[in-house]
Amino acid sequence: MASDAPSGGSLADRISKPDETKPAETPEAATDNGQTDGAAGQMGGSDLHEPEYTVEVKLSDLQADPNNPLFSVKNFEDLGLDPRILQGLSAMNFRKPSKIQERALPLLMGNPAKNLVGQSQSGTGKTAAFVLNILSRLDLSTEQLQKTPQALILAPTRELARQIVGVIQVMGQFLDGLVIGTAVPADSNARPAKLECSAVVGTPGTVMDMIKKRIMVAAKLKVLVLDEADNMLDQQGLGDQCIRVKALLPKDIQVVLFSATFPTHVHQYASKFAPSANELTLQHEELTVEGIKQLYLDCADEEDKYRTLVQLYGLLTVGSSIIFVKTRASATEIEKRMVAEGHTVASLTGGIEGSQRDAIIDQFRAGQAKVLITTNVLARGIDVSTVSMVINYDIPELHQPPGRERQADFQTYLHRIGRTGRFGRVGVSISFVSNREEWNMLNQIQKYFNTDIQRIDTKDWDEVEDIIKKTIKNPRSQATFGR
Repeated sequence: MASDAPSGGSLADRISKPDETKPAETPEAATDNGQTDGAAGQMGGSDLHEPEYTVEVKLSDLQADPNNPLFSVKNFEDLGLDPRILQGLSAMNFRKPSKIQERALPLLMGNPAKNLVGQSQSGTGKTAAFVLNILSRLDLSTEQLQKTPQALILAPTRELARQIVGVIQVMGQFLDGLVIGTAVPADSNARPAKLECSAVVGTPGTVMDMIKKRIMVAAKLKVLVLDEADNMLDQQGLGDQCIRVKALLPKDIQVVLFSATFPTHVHQYASKFAPSANELTLQHEELTVEGIKQLYLDCADEEDKYRTLVQLYGLLTVGSSIIFVKTRASATEIEKRMVAEGHTVASLTGGIEGSQRDAIIDQFRAGQAKVLITTNVLARGIDVSTVSMVINYDIPELHQPPGRERQADFQTYLHRIGRTGRFGRVGVSISFVSNREEWNMLNQIQKYFNTDIQRIDTKDWDEVEDIIKKTIKNPRSQATFGR
């Protein structure tokens, strides 16, 4: 099992206790880089935080010349970008390329275009890297071209797709004629129209459907990006859909895959999906600990879990919190009960109609709703700067045949707790344990990541509050709403 552990560039490197963290950056150091990743600052996204990284590059073309001046770029200006794109970067406070961008951009933007497989976790500038490549390749010279899809970005969830749209909108705000379309599941009463735009961001199933129904024309597409590619290619259904979508696209399309982790079997799959690709891996030179304080609470049974959650409510609203549950039904049930008791919470699951989901995540980003109950639909990629606490109401587990021992889902655990402690801030994750099987799964997680998850005793709530408040009130956990 250990051989599947995520490598250097994964969230696993961040798991430890805050008291082992490096001192917080001084404000001067923090503002030096200035850029944001994931959701744009206007959407409440987080700051880019760069520890020391080595970027390993594996070139598919052995003739590639490392002495070429564009082998690595230190300034965006060196890339020969349209001045209006540079203006967009400046508006986003992007002053200089991040480590991943230094190496990725010359590889992405070279001509003729080459495929790229990049391993790099959230907060390293990957969203901006692939958006920059797309904007530089769009031809917006005629009205017809502005309405013709030329780039396609696939993401595993509607929420991540919308977040990426936000980044394109901000970065491309000075480009005349840039039209961005979304291909995500529509509300059941929405009537599909022709997709007239230059860039499309969507989920695989909807994109496939739109191409087949001729709502979206794929003939002129030049770039295909898969964000969270390991999840997309490994997940049953999504992987098949991605392959079917690719089969409907032009054969010479540039394929770009980005992911935080690439387990071996997914990596083999990725190299078939993006043949002859340049490869880029972000390695930590040393273990960097960015302060996710992991705790667990013993609960007597399911009902006690709920009572414990209600007792925690006051702490959940210090910043923003995400509560992860196993099923849509339990998310709805917990929301109903908490609202009936006068608590303000929102619930977001895959069962909710699209426009309603959009409204809920927007409220949460803006800080109007401080507590969000969700399933794994939000475990990946979502960047909300104010999240200081994650609750694993149900420990994430792999689907097993009936009768088999329950098995913790390590990758989902990592991605869930990675919603907090984003980019150098401190965060808390609390897992609820209510029976022997859940206790076993928690032990599997501790063993797999070689980490201690600290028990907190619910008999003394003053102490519980003290432990949690001390962490989330640390200056490094603070974030402002709607920057």
